[in-house]
Formats: sequence, structure tokens, C-alpha cells
Amino acid sequence: MQQQRTVVTPNSPQSSSLPTTAIKVHGLHKHYGNLAAVRGIDFSVKKGEMFGLIGPDGAGKTSTFHILGGVMEATAGDVQIFNQPARDARLITGYLTQQFSLYLDLSIDENLRYAAGLRQVADDLLEKRRNKYLKLMNLERFSDRLVGQLSGGMKQKLALCCALVSQPEVLLLDEPTTGVDPVSRREFWDVLAQLSAEGMTIVVATPYLDEAERCHRVALMYGGQIHEIGTPADLRANLGLHRLEVRTANLQATEEILSQTTQTNIVDVQSFGDRLDVLVKDINSGEIQVRELLQQHQLPSPSIEHGEPTLENVFVTRLRQQGSVPQFFPFPRFRKRGQGETKKVAIYAHNLSRIFGKFQAVKDVNVEIRYGEIFGLLGANGAGKTTTIKMLCGLLEASGGEISLGGETGNLRSADLRRRIGYMSQKFTLYDDLTILQNLEFYSGVYGVPRKLRREKIDWVIATCGLEGQTNMITGQLPGGWKQRVAFGACVMHEPDILFLDEPTSGVDPLARRQFWKLINDFAHNGTAILVTTHYLEEAEQCNRMSFMVAGETVAEGSPSSVKASQPGQLIEIIVNQNQVASNILKEHFESWRVSIFADSLHVVLDHPEQEINQLTQLLEANQITINSLRPIPFSLEDAFIGIVQRSQG
Repeated sequence: MQQQRTVVTPNSPQSSSLPTTAIKVHGLHKHYGNLAAVRGIDFSVKKGEMFGLIGPDGAGKTSTFHILGGVMEATAGDVQIFNQPARDARLITGYLTQQFSLYLDLSIDENLRYAAGLRQVADDLLEKRRNKYLKLMNLERFSDRLVGQLSGGMKQKLALCCALVSQPEVLLLDEPTTGVDPVSRREFWDVLAQLSAEGMTIVVATPYLDEAERCHRVALMYGGQIHEIGTPADLRANLGLHRLEVRTANLQATEEILSQTTQTNIVDVQSFGDRLDVLVKDINSGEIQVRELLQQHQLPSPSIEHGEPTLENVFVTRLRQQGSVPQFFPFPRFRKRGQGETKKVAIYAHNLSRIFGKFQAVKDVNVEIRYGEIFGLLGANGAGKTTTIKMLCGLLEASGGEISLGGETGNLRSADLRRRIGYMSQKFTLYDDLTILQNLEFYSGVYGVPRKLRREKIDWVIATCGLEGQTNMITGQLPGGWKQRVAFGACVMHEPDILFLDEPTSGVDPLARRQFWKLINDFAHNGTAILVTTHYLEEAEQCNRMSFMVAGETVAEGSPSSVKASQPGQLIEIIVNQNQVASNILKEHFESWRVSIFADSLHVVLDHPEQEINQLTQLLEANQITINSLRPIPFSLEDAFIGIVQRSQG
């Protein structure tokens, strides 16, 4: 099934007629020895279109990007960029790779000049484009700052500037926002929407399917082939399923009952912290069946809300139909925890602070996490999350405040306490020059796993990661997503009572992310206290409670549902005939963070909707913008996060 969609961009020179085709891919194959990475794919992309390529790790996306970028030859097939072979079109193609290498010891301006020199951009054009793109990315104030001193989000924005300095006709972006916080991520995508509206053709791969919702069309790729192409709305509609949000006092028992049911109407069940998402074929009979199943097992009547399926639902369901969902292997446990232990506080901090020189990175933070609880520590890059974690687990001395870890208030570095803690850092470094097996043997020794248990624990990590038969592979050869999985396995082999996970799923595809969270929930159900940070707020819904940090301070705390419910005002979805033009107009009258483009719609946060909706509609109509629909929609956790961060800074 392939559905092509013509996108007319008002600011494009082609808007008076049908846009030209920017990219044509026909019968594309790429083999590495006996491995067929890409197996005969076909697609085309219109000028000014934003086209998403989504799929699991190893689907063939990066190989496709290398060929589109002209840096790798195809084994077979044809790739044309504006009717030229991809290799000949490199001067009109910008390419941001997963491993884009900025020079950390050069400034922003020096990196831009270097990128412009490689592309033979004239000095006068460089100055003009430098000013345009640094302003667009909100980087103009930092032009003389060394890149090594920038946050992850700022580095990615600079990398995009370097790709744009030659003013390419086609922009290729391979997972451009991995490790970027939600505020920067949304700003990044707003910039892409602006570039697309100006006529630039953009092809993007992303593991974050809420981002893919902002593409005009999306191709679902796995096993080296494209299986479905369409608008996000097409793909959701073609799934033929409905989503129920189920909330109840006993989520764990409810999940087990619904997951094990033989009812064919119930297709999928996923836990999200304080709710379950249940996919059903028929929404009304599905709700009735859920209620009846819980009643049969003497469980309390649930609260059930109806919702649209997400692109992630599409992704997971399609791969499950192909038999591609990784198998879940129960963790081999040898320790039993006491029942009363889950009531105790595992991680406690009161008025925790940390000062580096004259800079206060953490200010009077309070944390209380019990055994069996998943607690999310969320914030933008530089908010103080990693510093807080390092203090809580004894890796960094606090400047002030009280800490209790596993009941220990004195020596947080004691050998006994170390054996009870697992820590996966943001930059967790497996030894790249060792094999996978050698790494796991090393860490099982570091964490004190008894020798008689090591083989079974290591076998579990290998099976969970899907790396059977590849244990002698040098770890440095693993893609980032697989390396994250091995790193997670390494930090839990010793069955920790307390687990610190700092961005464990960064760059991991949705299938692997779901497996990660099944494991994380399994450890929590068995009494482990878990503190996790993530930039991907859809997965933060898995946390039981969370706190948001801004500039070193806690600004909000609660369950995912309570945080969303506490947001002032209303989130409005508007569908208009000229999306980018409408966005630009609204941003002149409302704070820019309140307006964001999502594919064919606009999301607008209004604090006083009863007055502001009239103002908004009059503003658009006065500028000849046709409003096709306008409706209130629930806040997502990302909407809540951005609102909280922006209000606290404003």
C-alpha cells in the first residue's frame, strides 16, 4: 500500500503549479558481503515536502541515507536528486549524520566558517546565511563560544546550521535530535517546518514517533524494505484499531489479566506509569470486555477514556505482525526481598545543593523514592539532572543538604552500598576495544556477581539484546541502540536494590524502548527503586511520579496525569489551509512557545481560551487564513513540560 500526497507550499516558487519531484528512489539495494541491508525500496519525495523514514535499529535507514547523500554507492537500483545521480547532487544536498562531528575546540563561528569553506560558499553569502540561521536557532548570542561548552541541544542546532550554510535544496537528517531536550527538540522541528515551507525538501529518520507525526508523509521500513507509506493520519487509520486509556488502582494485576486474555478484540496492552494503553478492534465492545474481565477477577471498576492510536501503536503492531518484536526473557533472580521493604524510602534528599565555583548547579532539591517505585527526573539540557544523580549515588559530593541512600546516611561510597546500586550513566562507556562478552565478564566482576551465577546472568543479557552468536564482536562495532541495551544489562546483572538510569534509551528505536521499559517495570515490580532521566516524554509516562527541574530547581512534581491536569489554560488544535503562514502570524501575537506545528495542524496553548479563541480566529481570518477545524485537545506530557519550563523562565 502506497499513498502519495502532493504538498503545496505557499512560500515556494512552485506553489503556482504542482511541485517538482525532488527525490526518486527505484529498486534500491545495498549489500555488505552476504548481508542485504536494503532490499529493493521505491519512494519519491516532492519539493518542499518533509518525509519521515521510521523503522527499528538495523532496518536499513542509515544505509539509505548514505546513498541519498552520495557518500556510498548502491549495489543496485537508481537514486535521483532533482534528476541528477545522488553522487553528482552532493553540492545541493545537506546531510546531518548520526555521528556528525563538530570541532569541540573551535567556536560556533569557526565551525561555520570551516563548513562553508568545504562547500565553497562565498564570504558575502556566508555572512548573510550565518546571520539568518544563527538567529533562527537562537544561537547568535553564543557565536564565539567553544562548541565543547554547548549543551546537547545547542550542538545539534549548530550541526544543522553547518548543514544549511551551503543553502541545500535537499536536507537529509539521520536521527538529528537524539539526546536533545524537549524544548530544543520542538524548536528544532519548528525550524524544519519553516525550511520546508520555504521550499526545502527534507528527509528525516527519527526513533521518536511523536516527531514523525510532524512529517507530511512517513515510510515504515524494516528488514531492508518499505512496507507502508502515507500521511501519519493515513497510517493510523489503516491500522484499524482504537486506543483505550485505562486507569485503575491495581495496574499490575490489570495488565497481567488483559495481556493474558484470549479475547481477540484486545490486541495490545502497554503500561504507562499511572495508566494502561489498550488497543482494541472495536472501541465499544473493547471497553465492555475490559470492564467485564476486571469484574470477573474482583478488581475495582476502572476509569476508561477513548483516544486515537499513535504512530508508535502503528509501528509496534506492524512489526508484531511480522514477528519482529523481541522476545522478553525473565530476569534470573537469586535474591528474595522482604515484603515490608517496598514501604521503605530507598532514595532521600532534603535541600540538596551543588556549587561549582560561583555557579550553583543544584538548588535545594528534595527527593523521596520508595522501593518498587519508578521516579522520573526531567528537565532541559543543563537543568542539573545528572549532577543531582551523581550526588544521590555518591559519585559527587554535595555542597549542602541531606542524603540517605538505601538507609545509609554516612559513607555513600561503602563497598556494601556499592553492591546494592546499579548506575547507567548518560555517557556509559563500555570498552570499545573489548568484545561484548569481555565487557560483560568485566562488569560482572566489578559489581561482585558470584562466579557460579555469572554465566546465567551474561546469557540473559545476550538473549535480551538479541545478540546470540555475536558475543565475540568488538563492542565498538555495535550501533548505538544495541550498545545501550548491553550497557543496561551490564548494570543490572547484580540485582541492584536501587537503580539510577541517566537517559538509558537515548537513540533506541521504539521496539527496543518498549522492551527496556518492560524490564524496568519488571525490576520495579520486584522491589527495585528506580530513578530515571529521559528527554523522551512519551516514555516518561511510564514513571509513577516525576519532578521537573529548571536551572537547578524543582518546579513541578507529581504523577504524569496530575502534572498534565495541573496545566493552566487549554491546548487547542487548529487545522488551516496555510499552516506555516498561520504559525508565523500567531507567533507575532502570542509567545512563540505557545504555537507549534504538528504535520497538518497547529497546537496553540491558551491561558484564557474563552477570550483568546475569538482573538485568534479574527487574527487568522483577517490574514485570509481559512480555519477548517478548531478543537480543544488534552495536554501531552511534552506540552506540559514545555509550558512549565517556559513559564518558570519567563
